[in-house]
Amino acid sequence: MSRDGAILWLKPFIARPIALLGLGILLGTILAATFAPWLAPYDPYAIDPSIRLTPPNALHWFGTDQFGRDTLSRVIHSARMALLIGSGVVMFALATGVPIGVLSALFPRLGHLLMRMVDVLMAFPSLLLALGLIVVLGPSVANAILAIGLGYMTTTTRIVYGLTLRLRMETYVEASRSMGAGTAWLIGKHILPNLVSPLLVQASFVFAFAQLGAASLDFLGLGAPPEIPSWGNMLAESRTFITRAPWLLFFPGMMIVATAFSLNLVGDALRDRLDPRFRQLFSEKG
Repeated sequence: MSRDGAILWLKPFIARPIALLGLGILLGTILAATFAPWLAPYDPYAIDPSIRLTPPNALHWFGTDQFGRDTLSRVIHSARMALLIGSGVVMFALATGVPIGVLSALFPRLGHLLMRMVDVLMAFPSLLLALGLIVVLGPSVANAILAIGLGYMTTTTRIVYGLTLRLRMETYVEASRSMGAGTAWLIGKHILPNLVSPLLVQASFVFAFAQLGAASLDFLGLGAPPEIPSWGNMLAESRTFITRAPWLLFFPGMMIVATAFSLNLVGDALRDRLDPRFRQLFSEKG
């Protein structure tokens, strides 16, 4: 990427300092998850009853939990689970929502059937749908990704379906079809490239809401196994100590809110950069 191109991508963040803050929080979370074994000051699984429920201090910046485990180390390692589930949900939503939406728009008879099935799934609140699937499939990380991803697959499908309906009526698509272009060629040449920008924005929002969904399932004991550090598991374990050791809920809760908030800010900035109306505005400012 050229220097001018990089500056153009950064302009929406520079124009809104709060979006730049969101980008910084997101990058910090990714770095923490990537280098967790080196950044965490202690073993997140190490138990020391002699220091249980110790308030934040110079040795344990976030304090310790009811088993004497270092809270900061567990918060850092929990970022890995957050990114794993978030990435899995985004990939599942895109891998299923994009082909269903595109095929439904290009083949009306098939689309009528598929979109009615999507409408049925959309009738259920995403968390309720996830809870139902977890009860049937059993609690695990993979099933949590599937259950949460299915809820956001429907919104992704609807977005892709609407955009593809509009794109198929464009003059250049009609011209290609009149020249004998096949459906596969039209999808690869004209449809998918024009879906990239809105899907990037959609992916950022799906990632943010997936964090909240994963934390909810973990809190209810239906997500990641209790022995695996995750922000939701930390909240569930410490809820009985809310008055005695409030830091046990504050720090993982703060990370859930900060990560979801940063992803929404990044999504807004990406929308500003990729939307043609805002793109022209930032180009004129440059």
